Amino acid sequence: QVQLVESGGGLVQAGGSLRLSCAASGSISIINSINNMGWYRQAPGKQRELVATITRDGSTNYADSVKGRFTISRDNAKNTVDLQMNSLNTEDTGVYYCKGLRPTSSGFYDYWGQGTQVTVSS
Repeated sequence: QVQLVESGGGLVQAGGSLRLSCAASGSISIINSINNMGWYRQAPGKQRELVATITRDGSTNYADSVKGRFTISRDNAKNTVDLQMNSLNTEDTGVYYCKGLRPTSSGFYDYWGQGTQVTVSS
């Protein structure tokens, strides 16, 4: 099995920066089969939404709301995915989750971390 563990959340003032990190551990063969990894967030009372994704070869995708402010990066050797968040605003507040997507014979299998809280104060 695979576990994803997020770190780096916290409280920051608007305009500040935070860096989140997600570390994958467990079965190396499964970890190496995870192609797409990403960050999602859930604000109070709202649905979980995509923030950014990155493939094993480095192709990235961002939500419009974070383009130009957030940068996702991946280290395949260390099995980590980071999210650099700059120019934070109060709407970025929420629980941030790391997700890994592994293709299977019948579709895909999701792996999720437990989440890390990000709070941006005005």
